[in-house]
Amino acid sequence: MTVTSIVLGLLLQAAPPPTSFDPLGMWRLMGWPARTVVIVLFFMSAWSIGVMIDRWIAYQSARKQSRVFAPAVANALKDGKIDEAISIAEQNKRSHLAKVVTAGLQEFQAHQVSAEIPGETIEASRRALERASAIVHAELKRGVSSLATIGSTAPFVGLFGTVLGIIHAFQGISAEHTTGIGAVAGGISEALVTTAIGLFVAIPAVWFYNYFTSKIEAFDVEMDNSSSELVDYFIKRSGGGKK
Repeated sequence: MTVTSIVLGLLLQAAPPPTSFDPLGMWRLMGWPARTVVIVLFFMSAWSIGVMIDRWIAYQSARKQSRVFAPAVANALKDGKIDEAISIAEQNKRSHLAKVVTAGLQEFQAHQVSAEIPGETIEASRRALERASAIVHAELKRGVSSLATIGSTAPFVGLFGTVLGIIHAFQGISAEHTTGIGAVAGGISEALVTTAIGLFVAIPAVWFYNYFTSKIEAFDVEMDNSSSELVDYFIKRSGGGKK
């Protein structure tokens, strides 16, 4: 017989059903190894929730400010008002688009007052846009990878608690010299509770990791498009960018 079949057989034995779900009572029944697993899972859950809230606020703010920034800076550039466009971008610093566009505009403006030929101005601005896009991408991705780590490891941490619970159950059988449910109730509860908590921590982390990853990909596309459009504007502004 396997360990699983033995545990299932013990669970199927006649026993009075619990009157209510008592987390505190379960905690008291646990040994310290299982309690340590629960504490680790609690901190993993707290960290993932903190990342979820932080990234949600950051992405919502970036999206909201970008909707205001994009048409405003487009109108300023249409009229050739680069200083005004930079000012608008600095007023919307939480926008991912504003951070990228500001770098390109400032680089272009700095080279406008120099004696460099237009082609060098365009290339310098393009490199500034690429650097800004990479920095903003890293900022948007901050903390998101930890959700993937938690989502992939939490079930195994819970499984480790399950193993400890099964060991505790068999120790109860050995100590009581009986296979009654009372001898193994504590160990079985440890096994089931730690497994459930591990899944409870992992599932939201995986969901939000996938959601945030899709949002970052959308932001990257928007930044690439804005950078390309800005380079086209610089080429037109420089009279075709001919060397």
